[in-house]
Amino acid sequence: MKNQSIDPQKEEPRDGSLTNQDENASDSALTYPKRRIRNGIGLAIAGYLVFLLGARPGLFYLDRSRVIGFVQISVFLIGLGMIVMGSYVALNNLWPNKNKTIAADIGSRLMSTGFVICVFTAMADIFGMGSHPLPDVFFGPLQANGMVIGMVTIAFGLLLLIRYKRPELQEPSATKAKSDQKQPESNQVPPSAP
Repeated sequence: MKNQSIDPQKEEPRDGSLTNQDENASDSALTYPKRRIRNGIGLAIAGYLVFLLGARPGLFYLDRSRVIGFVQISVFLIGLGMIVMGSYVALNNLWPNKNKTIAADIGSRLMSTGFVICVFTAMADIFGMGSHPLPDVFFGPLQANGMVIGMVTIAFGLLLLIRYKRPELQEPSATKAKSDQKQPESNQVPPSAP
């Protein structure tokens, strides 16, 4: 007789639990595109720095005027756009196979709607809808309130886009078939005595 060695990874479990190979397959089923998530977070951080440069240039020793003008408005809107895009990329890649819920889809649309609100309220003077003529662009209290409304909309959209529950793993078909076959045997009701 030949002495046969048994490979522990290929041996079928008797209790219906997952083998090492099945556990590795289930772990790989929940992998996320880490590079895209890192890129999204990096873009959001860079956007925050650009936003700070536009909103508070004094932090970078670049403050040249007492009022917030067209250049500063443009810079902090570009920074806000980078924050929104980076956070969308990072959070969107946390959904497996892009199977998002309806709330997450609504959240992504709310983020873009909030950014549009921010752009149009901050640039109201440039678009001719503000209270100041075009050469004297001024970021006033009405524009600031519009920016607050837009940022609250973006934040609400971000909260809807977050995935709060871990997705359930679907068992591999071979393991599922084995557990389905064993289930009726273990769930049988003992016959009652007459």
